[in-house]
Amino acid sequence: MKILVDTCIWSQVLRKKTPNLNITKQLKDFIYDGRVVMIGPIRQELLSGISNPSQFNKLKHTLSFFEDIILKTDHFVKAAEFNNLCRKNGIQGSTTDFLICAVANLEKLSIFTVDSDFINYNKYLKIKLIK
Repeated sequence: MKILVDTCIWSQVLRKKTPNLNITKQLKDFIYDGRVVMIGPIRQELLSGISNPSQFNKLKHTLSFFEDIILKTDHFVKAAEFNNLCRKNGIQGSTTDFLICAVANLEKLSIFTVDSDFINYNKYLKIKLIK
């Protein structure tokens, strides 16, 4: 099964001075197995805020090796449905989080995240989490 890696995982591995070794190992294993996929909004979050052009280009190049899931109208509609369902049940979330959930649901992907919000989403949404 392919894996959609959340921004928080990438940030821990790529930006932290002392990354979590377990998370780093898991991500490396998923990469070596060819299971990691990407969506544009995660790529944008990772590249945003990098003011050094050399660092920006290096990260852009590194991320270019991961398959992009092309976003379609169905993904955005499902994200809105997921947002509405969670809000109805008292759970707030970001637009990007619900888009991640929608893409994972529709494309049959697992989500690799340490963001605890996804545990709350998982109570109401059909998503598979890797923790």
